[in-house]
Amino acid sequence: MACFRNGRLSGCQAFATIGRFRTPLQHPTLDRHFHLELLACENTRRTTGYGHFPDVLEYLAGQLLASGQAILRGDVVPLPTPLPGGTMTSLYAGLPVYFDDDFFSVTIENGSDVVIVWLIPITDQETAFIRDKGWQAFEDALARQDPDLLDPARPQLDL
Repeated sequence: MACFRNGRLSGCQAFATIGRFRTPLQHPTLDRHFHLELLACENTRRTTGYGHFPDVLEYLAGQLLASGQAILRGDVVPLPTPLPGGTMTSLYAGLPVYFDDDFFSVTIENGSDVVIVWLIPITDQETAFIRDKGWQAFEDALARQDPDLLDPARPQLDL
């Protein structure tokens, strides 16, 4: 696990898995394997500690290894307990759009493409919206409403 602060995104701390890509994972709906690293980001309003994302990434990385299943853009992963504050109950797998496009995936020395999966906390209602309307409709709502995705206590989208 790595923590990044004071990078290109002012006021952001990012957490990423390191080495998760070594084990290829199969997506349940696609007939191919994927190499993944997981990313979670939040604002740096916190005055002490690292917050909850290191534990969340460790938990999820363990779940992926145990199941052998990949998560990709549009997938929703329920959390075992809500994030502090109680409204964010799942994680949405998205592209790391707050970063440069070249950050979406990286080709490593053996020629494998490693996908960077940004895990965005979402509410029960947002989860239901994705299930009912699809991830493209959810991403359209994100684009229209432009919430602060670095704020794990952000207000729920108006769906």
